[in-house]
Amino acid sequence: MNSKLLGCHAKLLLVNSSLSSFCALEYPGKILNQRLQQRYLCRKLRYHVKCKANDSNESIGGPKSWEKWMPKNLFAAEKVFGAIAGTTSSPIAQYISSPTTFLHNVDPRIKMAWLFAFVILPAKSDIAMRLGIVIYLALLSVWVQPTEVWMDQLGRVSLLCGILFVFLGLSTDSAPSLLCSRNPPSSLTRLPTLPVSFEGYRYVIMKLGPLLLTSKGLSAATTAACLTFTIFQSASLCLTTTTSEQLAFALQWFIRPLYHLGVPVSEVILTLLLSLRFINLVFDEVRNVALGIISRRIRWKELTTLETIDVFFTYIRRIFKNIYSHAEQISQAMIVRGFRGDCDSHKVMLSAGSSTLIANVVSLSCLVGLIGATTLSGYISL
Repeated sequence: MNSKLLGCHAKLLLVNSSLSSFCALEYPGKILNQRLQQRYLCRKLRYHVKCKANDSNESIGGPKSWEKWMPKNLFAAEKVFGAIAGTTSSPIAQYISSPTTFLHNVDPRIKMAWLFAFVILPAKSDIAMRLGIVIYLALLSVWVQPTEVWMDQLGRVSLLCGILFVFLGLSTDSAPSLLCSRNPPSSLTRLPTLPVSFEGYRYVIMKLGPLLLTSKGLSAATTAACLTFTIFQSASLCLTTTTSEQLAFALQWFIRPLYHLGVPVSEVILTLLLSLRFINLVFDEVRNVALGIISRRIRWKELTTLETIDVFFTYIRRIFKNIYSHAEQISQAMIVRGFRGDCDSHKVMLSAGSSTLIANVVSLSCLVGLIGATTLSGYISL
């Protein structure tokens, strides 16, 4: 009997050899349906994997294990904001009405001529005249400006000029030349060498390892440093003793002939006037926002580097937002006062202010003497 069943259903044994009961072979259709249903159910299965990380910082896969490797207080943000608030505390490029000094009584057109002279003369004079102009401006700043103003400004400008002098003086001739001399040495030509200067002239003044301070480097360094000092300090003296309306009047008086050449003089003067008014707002906003951050007593040591950078970006974004808000308020105020974009039809009342004859004569005499001394020193050096 068993041999007959094996002979009739040999193929079923090959297909499903794991069946232990030969009685199930009598219903092959039922078994086939069960297999098909199992395959269909397997296809409909969806696997959901849930992972839970350990909350401890000591674990390798923890979400906060990387924070202990991040540096904290990398930028010294507290010192940076303190320096910003301290730098802008003194009136930079702002008019100081009191105490009234000698420069307050000078005509703004004469001050503008002095500014032009301070820009041109250091580049055309020798080292002695450049140093003389620097010393003259420093003494004038000490005499005219308040103590807290000239100490702050002279210190920062002198530091900047000193760094510029060192870098330019030591780097002008320190790099080796790419070109070689084609002249053969005197041992091959059998010609006598050039005699040493009897006046003791030396091109190389000082040597610090690979760095050289030569006459060319000294001239370039003194020119750049003195020109930087004179530009910054003369502009500071002019802005602290002259109102923005007086400066706009002086510039309008100088460039008025350019109106016949098609230059929009009225637009230039109005732009200058708005720019001078806007400088104070910019410094005030930079200082006020920095003081606002300092007053919040942020614990910088507990912040990560990314959080500190985010605070800096928030600081810059807040400054620009406040500045744009002030600009919108200024534009609305101009529209209310009748300005419609035409500078020629909208008259801006400018005046030279009050000036004394003695102050104007003395300042003009000093200006002429400085120009004459610079020209004479140039001829003497030649």
